[in-house]
Amino acid sequence: MKIICIGRNYIDHINEMQSAKPKEPIFFLKPDTALLKDNSPLYYPRFTKNLHYELELVVKISKNGKTIQPQFAHKYYQEITLGIDFTARDLQEQCKVKGLPWEIAKSFDHSAAVGTFVSIHQLKDNKNIRFNLKKNQETVQEGSSNQMIFTIDEIIAYISQFMTLKTGDLIFTGTPAGVGPVNIGDRLIATLEDKELLNFEIK
Repeated sequence: MKIICIGRNYIDHINEMQSAKPKEPIFFLKPDTALLKDNSPLYYPRFTKNLHYELELVVKISKNGKTIQPQFAHKYYQEITLGIDFTARDLQEQCKVKGLPWEIAKSFDHSAAVGTFVSIHQLKDNKNIRFNLKKNQETVQEGSSNQMIFTIDEIIAYISQFMTLKTGDLIFTGTPAGVGPVNIGDRLIATLEDKELLNFEIK
């Protein structure tokens, strides 16, 4: 099982990070040991002093596929959830300065929190999937799939040109604006439309 993460897929987040808009999807991988499930608490890693949340729509691949055409991509997923891509921002900045890969800042244990999956057929509008994140009852991120630069189908088609997608693979589809730090004692609650899919504590 692979965890594939898309970067820079919302204009407002690109602007807040002072990054350039990509012409094609940017993706990186997390190992399966990055998974954080069942609303288990996240224990603040000792190697960072600036841990950030990034809320994202997460798609689960439902069958194997390679070189998938965009018009057929919708046949390769049936379920969606919310996830949090945790980032050690201080380590990431150090990597950027040195021109190094970011895995040390993105792929550590439990850096990919994943909520309960729901059928896409339960959603009101698959092209306008609304979601939000609260930190200690205060809304810090809000987004919709219609704000994505690259749609879910375009992402699946693009990734599959380079690697085979397998049943159970997860794709984090990018984060909207509002990313920020967490501290020990914070509680994160993520809602997809009217469904609470994540609710856990930083310890």
